[in-house]
Amino acid sequence: MTTALVFAPAASAAPAAPGDRPGAAPTTKPSPSSKPTPKKTQEPKKPQTQCNKPSGQPASAITQQPWAQRRLDFEQAWTITRGAGVTVAVVDSGIEADHPQLKGKIAGSFDATGTTPTDCYGHGTEVSGIIAATDQRRRNVPFVGVAPQAKLLDAKFTTGESTDDNTLLPKAITWAAEHGANVINVSARAPDTTLLRQAVKTAQRHDVLIVAAAGNVDKDERGKESAGYPANYPGVLSVAAVDQSGTISDFSNHKTRIDVSAPGQDIITTVGTGYAGGLQGTSFSAPYAAGVAALVRSHYPKLNYQQVINRILLTAEGGNGQGSGYGMISPMQAVSAELDPNAKPGETSATRPLSGPVPIARAAPVDHRTRNIGLGVAGGALGLTLVVAFGGAVIPMGRRRNWKPGRVPALPTGEDRN
Repeated sequence: MTTALVFAPAASAAPAAPGDRPGAAPTTKPSPSSKPTPKKTQEPKKPQTQCNKPSGQPASAITQQPWAQRRLDFEQAWTITRGAGVTVAVVDSGIEADHPQLKGKIAGSFDATGTTPTDCYGHGTEVSGIIAATDQRRRNVPFVGVAPQAKLLDAKFTTGESTDDNTLLPKAITWAAEHGANVINVSARAPDTTLLRQAVKTAQRHDVLIVAAAGNVDKDERGKESAGYPANYPGVLSVAAVDQSGTISDFSNHKTRIDVSAPGQDIITTVGTGYAGGLQGTSFSAPYAAGVAALVRSHYPKLNYQQVINRILLTAEGGNGQGSGYGMISPMQAVSAELDPNAKPGETSATRPLSGPVPIARAAPVDHRTRNIGLGVAGGALGLTLVVAFGGAVIPMGRRRNWKPGRVPALPTGEDRN
């Protein structure tokens, strides 16, 4: 199956974002120069007032419904909910408020970088479109978000440039938790720090569900990969990436604790005021799960964040190997399945293995061989019964006649025939 976007990502389209390139992370330190600049000549960083933000390609470049939409089929869930009443915070590089499918959706903004709220990098806009892009198919736009009636909070913590400032991500998460977010999407991989742990706990105290990308690794780094945060923290919904065949992507981090998987290759979404295609990374898997979390929180507003996570795990499609967790998210099942609100997976998120099937009893497959044998035995028994009954009636008569043939009476003739 090929991607539904007929153009290759243009130079103006968004580059791979923090955590998108295998092995990339928003906390990578820049290489020091051979001759450090004396402090007396350093100037404070000036706020960024403008940028060459990506514009993207026109909607006409999307020739059919993106494969991720077809695979998840989240429109089925729209008969129940479209995410109304839920606010999702996008902790990322900003959101392009002028995008046609995101206009009017931003309920609040915060810029931890101190530069500009504009999404100069494009990644935050890409994530936001997957979560909540409005339905504009009547305008011949095939792409839609998972929860098109959800609102967004723009919590900017990165400009897309490498930095060693590990305080920005926790600041953005904390701000989102304290300003009305029901769900927080973090499509980045960071190191485990005290501030980040505190920010996650703050969100959980506010009953906010954090969805985080598991992170990416290069093939060359596979033997040296380490867990990514905040995805690896208990109580955070951690998401891995799969390709169009449902196979775990070779860049998806196996060391991070995995809860579920979602589409993360050949992704089409919003960027600038247009669209980008051919994107890949667990960064794009997380917002699909965040959108499902928004649908669940909309339909079940009384569930706490952990109950929502449990519901998503219990209704996932089942693990399919290392790094897949409880398997592909299932939007329709997540909002429609009849479950005890306190139902939990078989193991806690802190102790279960990296992958495993959902502990739900499934209907046994039909065994055609056994069924055919059973039908044969039943038919034979019926035939034997008829033979025995026939013998029980005929044998006594034969014995009375000493097994001589009986005479057949002559038929009446003429007027005597009735």
